[in-house]
Amino acid sequence: MSELIDNKANRIRVLKDIIKHLHAGKAPEQVQKQMRELVKQTDASEIMAMEQELMAEGMPVEEVRSMCDLHSQVTRDVLIQIPTRKEIAPGHPIDTFSRENEALRAVIALMNTAIGELQNLPAGSDPASIVLRLRHGFNDLMDVDKHYQRKEHTLFSCLERHGIAGPSKVMWAKDDDVRSSLKQLGQRLHPGPATTEEWRAALLKAANAALSAVEEMTYKEENILLPMSLETLSEDDWAEIWSASPKYGWCIVEPRQGYVPAVSVTAESINVPHTGALMLPTGNVSLEQLVGIFGTLPLDLTFVDADDRVAFFTEGPDRVFARSKAIIGRKVHNCHPPKSVETVDQILSDFKAGRQSVAEFWINFQEKFVHVRYFAVRSEDGRYLGTVELTQDLTPLRALQGERRLLEYEGAAVSN
Repeated sequence: MSELIDNKANRIRVLKDIIKHLHAGKAPEQVQKQMRELVKQTDASEIMAMEQELMAEGMPVEEVRSMCDLHSQVTRDVLIQIPTRKEIAPGHPIDTFSRENEALRAVIALMNTAIGELQNLPAGSDPASIVLRLRHGFNDLMDVDKHYQRKEHTLFSCLERHGIAGPSKVMWAKDDDVRSSLKQLGQRLHPGPATTEEWRAALLKAANAALSAVEEMTYKEENILLPMSLETLSEDDWAEIWSASPKYGWCIVEPRQGYVPAVSVTAESINVPHTGALMLPTGNVSLEQLVGIFGTLPLDLTFVDADDRVAFFTEGPDRVFARSKAIIGRKVHNCHPPKSVETVDQILSDFKAGRQSVAEFWINFQEKFVHVRYFAVRSEDGRYLGTVELTQDLTPLRALQGERRLLEYEGAAVSN
């Protein structure tokens, strides 16, 4: 056993040294040749371990992110699948992720066919039918955001509990790159002067970049992330991921039937009495009433404790940002895209030091005007207890004009 451990540790060291040469500017072809000679085979866990060690040694996450496509290219010849005796049932989260990736690759193949036709289209010909096919494919590809959100908010959370933080730091940023590439493609498709050569060139460039980015991510997931996750996570982890997944939705295909999640202890199964009152400084309220109040408020509330871990969030009917119970206990830094982590760190640092107590932002998000506020929560003696985040869709409030002094209900009547 010690020999196997040494061999794995040696492979990771060799991988790390070779990848450092790549970061230093050595040609990928030279690095790939060196890797084939020195590393006969490696698996997904070793690739992840190599990237995590690079970050632990001080290599910026952004640099690892910018080079991870090259990492996957130079390791393909030596990458093997982790052997596993686990049988994947239809509808298991791994099965669903893999089937979604297969569907994405099928869409990409159809779009690549259309791109080839567009490239060979004689000057002056009408590309309308080809562009329509690209738009249909693009609409399917936009489903990938659901796939990424499930991965980022459920799978990454569980991996972090097992000490594997690399995917959430590097792969999430790559997910954002894919989203950006798809957005640029959408801008080229809707609308455009579809008869000009300049437009066609810009569309082809955007399409090739977006399709390559999506396909590269499916490779990373299928050959690195998912095999390593299957080897690492427990049945309770998979049950939690399966339970949290529906709120994010599915990408192109829906889960199959067959997977039966393990029975695990959840917030719903803990025996907490719903009768009796919680004695608060300003009055009394039962647990049932408190849950009802939080579920009724027209805003999203998330509480992060003094150790920067997510401790609680509300589940209203119209959440602005999706939340999964898998984030409970997760470091709040890992719940945000890497590009936002510096801002999160600044807010928490200022709140803990007492320099500030409120931070607020307002953004346009999915045709909504969203107001996000952060408040430092302190004890009576001023001790920092944590931070509460309030998120609210202000779109309907900003549209109000004049006055309403008479009773008038919105929406359908509630039946008894």
